Amino acid sequence: MKLFLICQEQNNSYETYDSAVVAAPDEDTARQMDPGNGGEMEWGTPYSSWCESPNHVTVRYIGDAADDVDQGVVCASFNAG
Repeated sequence: MKLFLICQEQNNSYETYDSAVVAAPDEDTARQMDPGNGGEMEWGTPYSSWCESPNHVTVRYIGDAADDVDQGVVCASFNAG
């Protein structure tokens, strides 16, 4: 598993995520992840705490995870309101 920083700057209101560190096998999987639950993002939902499409997600590889780390969110930044 690899570690990625995922970020978005489209939806910066209250009750939104601006970034997260996720464990994923590759960049494409990381880009599709929901920072709120670690599952695959449901794009185009009427209210979203993330951005509206994967095109707005910036992904940066930051390193390799320990062998026992499973796919999912390691840490997320949430802007509570």
